Amino acid sequence: MECDVCTFTVYFDDPFWVGLYERWEGADYSVCKLTFGAEPRDCEVYQLLLARWRELAFSPALPGGRSRLSRPNPKRARREAARQLTRAPVGTKAQEALKLQHQEGKTIRREKSRSEREAEEERQFQLRQEKKRKKHRGH
Repeated sequence: MECDVCTFTVYFDDPFWVGLYERWEGADYSVCKLTFGAEPRDCEVYQLLLARWRELAFSPALPGGRSRLSRPNPKRARREAARQLTRAPVGTKAQEALKLQHQEGKTIRREKSRSEREAEEERQFQLRQEKKRKKHRGH
C-alpha cells in the first residue's frame, strides 16, 4: 500500500527520546512509536528507518484521513512548522491509534498464553493417565 503523507516526529518523553511515525494512506491513519535511549542524531534516525522499515509495527488503520493533501505555500508551511515545534507533539489521534495497537497486542498475548497453558495442562493430564495405566498393568 502506498503512503500519501508521512510525518516523523522525535520528542523527549522523560526519560526516553521517542520517535512517532504517522502515515495517512487514503482515508486511513496509522501510527508507529519508536523508543530511543539517548538523543538520536539525524543520521541514526535515517539509518534506523532505512534498515528496519519492514519491521515497524504500525497500529491498525483508523478511519479519518487528512482533509487537505495539496502542498501549501512556503510561508504557510514555515508557520505551520513553527507551530508544531511549540505545541505538544503527540495528538489525540496518535494516542488513540497507539492505545488500539497496545490493546491488540495484549489480546494476542492473552490468547497465546491461554493456549500454552491449556497445552501444558493437557500434557500433564496425559502423563497422569499414562502413569495410571502403568500402575494398573501389574507386574
